[in-house]
Amino acid sequence: MPRVTFLNIDGSSSTVEAPAGMSVMQAAIDNMIPGILADCGGSCTCATCHAYIEAPWDARLPPRSADEALTLEGALDVEPASRLTCQVKISAELDGLVVRLPASQA
Repeated sequence: MPRVTFLNIDGSSSTVEAPAGMSVMQAAIDNMIPGILADCGGSCTCATCHAYIEAPWDARLPPRSADEALTLEGALDVEPASRLTCQVKISAELDGLVVRLPASQA
């Protein structure tokens, strides 16, 4: 199974395994990763699953959809690598993905 590493604001990290096709948000929720709230359950409407996709992984993802870009406008501390983790699907090509959690969701 592909692995995803979450970098916490306190400097700690957690690496989890998740099946291909699952969203990064769901992998975080299933593994009790702090900082991913997912209030809307993954419907791309709340930005409480906002995180930063670390390089070089950010360049490997498809561009944000119009809905994702609009929802991110309501998030705090948006950076070029900001994504809604509910919109990022895990795949074999993303094995080793690194996701940094924002301080605003700590």
